Amino acid sequence: MEGFSSFIMPAATMGIILTATNVRLVRTTMLDTLRSQYIMVARAKGLSNTVVLYKHALRNCSIPLITYFGLQFGGLLGGIVVVERVFNWPGLQGVITVLSLMIISINLLVDIAYGLVDPRVRKE
Repeated sequence: MEGFSSFIMPAATMGIILTATNVRLVRTTMLDTLRSQYIMVARAKGLSNTVVLYKHALRNCSIPLITYFGLQFGGLLGGIVVVERVFNWPGLQGVITVLSLMIISINLLVDIAYGLVDPRVRKE
């Protein structure tokens, strides 16, 4: 742990693991959303592609993405143990106890984000 450069490899190790699944999930969810009838209606109204993608499609496909990203956070914490062993960073397992409280907080934030992203969730 000699500065910023010592964090590059462990961070890359943790990030690369989830990148492929995240990209595939975003792509699949967005393609399903873009085939929806309300997207066709928005395009028929003459809205630009940017407005259709960001205001209509991305907002509606974000619920499963938020859920999946929140669940991945717990998996990242489990991977910390492996990163500690591979990169020989002692004491990282003690941080897991504190980070487990962060998982609970992240799950709460995910539930709150549902209400911010989708107004239908707020009404329930």
